[in-house]
Amino acid sequence: MEGGIRAWKGLKAEGPPESGMAYFSPGTKPEELMGLAWFLEDGSRKFYSELAANLTDQEAKDLYSQLTEAEEHHQASLRRLYEEFSAQVSAPGFPGSVLPAGEEGGDVMEGGMRVSEALQWVKGKRVTEILELSLSLETNAYDLYLKMERQVKDEYSAKVFHLLSAEEKKHLERLSALFEKESKSSKG
Repeated sequence: MEGGIRAWKGLKAEGPPESGMAYFSPGTKPEELMGLAWFLEDGSRKFYSELAANLTDQEAKDLYSQLTEAEEHHQASLRRLYEEFSAQVSAPGFPGSVLPAGEEGGDVMEGGMRVSEALQWVKGKRVTEILELSLSLETNAYDLYLKMERQVKDEYSAKVFHLLSAEEKKHLERLSALFEKESKSSKG
């Protein structure tokens, strides 16, 4: 990845706010793909954790708490898959230890949006608007992982992206259900 994830600007998607889709270079090594995916999962975990801590709607708080835990499980799965792939225990600095110097995720989450921008955007928004943003981010992540599963050449990378796309689909279902419920109650 030329310039690393820090240099990435993302493709722009329609809707509020801009939510780009991350891109992994086809030449990226499987262990690097796992590390970069781990950073995206970590960004989503941070975002969902903040929402769980700050929303007042209890059902939304509970869902975002559960999504926070799910992102932690995704990270653990990525670490295990890396250990399977490399036949070694991950280094203490994983995932940064498997990436080229200076290539870290930091503030970027699934869907390609910066965590700081998303947290700024949600301030003062209704739960339905926040759910709509989350749906957009998860849809982009689901799409990315499906594309990457088809694009990668080795079975370990394909396994990583298959696992992640299946999990993102579950997130979409849960977010959609709450969005529909909240939309109906705000109209009724």
